[in-house]
Amino acid sequence: MTLPVSRMRPSRVLGKLRAGQVAYATKLNLADARAAEIAAMSGFDCVWTDMEHVANDWSAVEKQILAAKAHGADTIVRVSRGGYSDYIRPLEMDAAGIMVPHIMSLDDAKAVVRSTKFHPLGLRPVDGGNADGGYCAVEFADYLEQANRERFNILQIEDVEPLGELEDIIALPGVDIVFFGPGDFSQSIGAPGQMDHPLLVETRRRIAELAIKHDKFAGTVGSTANCAELVAMGYRFISIGADVVALTQYFRGIIGELNSRDPGRIASVYAGTEAADDKEEVAP
Repeated sequence: MTLPVSRMRPSRVLGKLRAGQVAYATKLNLADARAAEIAAMSGFDCVWTDMEHVANDWSAVEKQILAAKAHGADTIVRVSRGGYSDYIRPLEMDAAGIMVPHIMSLDDAKAVVRSTKFHPLGLRPVDGGNADGGYCAVEFADYLEQANRERFNILQIEDVEPLGELEDIIALPGVDIVFFGPGDFSQSIGAPGQMDHPLLVETRRRIAELAIKHDKFAGTVGSTANCAELVAMGYRFISIGADVVALTQYFRGIIGELNSRDPGRIASVYAGTEAADDKEEVAP
């Protein structure tokens, strides 16, 4: 009996991007796998979980990856800046990609490629015995080739320092997605929160143009209101919303609705209901 050759799980995000479509992600601050599952069940192509700003641990991230995979969605892990193990561990857990914050130079980008891509693009340390390699079920050569094709890195541009080398960074072989972070970028240019600042607007547009020029993909954060504008600009990977924003708006909406009602009327209705209940209890 000949066993079928095992292959890596293809990336849903890359599949859509390569087909000329837009891939949508949403950000998770909560470490709960159920948040990832709800987002995946809702139809997002990808969930983005965070280890730069959030106190997630590896076991929580692994559960989120599994929850998203169960519904056919990718997971991206924004890593903390550290050694190569911080970069490859999410990939070996079968995250579809990693996001590296604050790329500051071409040399910085080259170091990420070296750690996240196998030969001939980089020299990522090899261990096919984890979830991404099917626990040694994928042949060695196939594992390297498929990992380079079906797993991706995202380099965040969110500072002024890399702007002088921006085209070289985007053109670098082994870079998959370049992601513009407007919040930190606004700080970097001395205009915190000014999303209409001319340099911010220019940089956002330039990243999309250079990505198209060098056959790469541009990503950024957006909203339902400006998504069409970003797509027209050339962005194809867009993160919209976050679990904590959804919960905050939902809970505030409940309290706001309750507070908008006449508290005296609510109290009188409640008191009348309570009195009726008391009569029922003492009725013969």
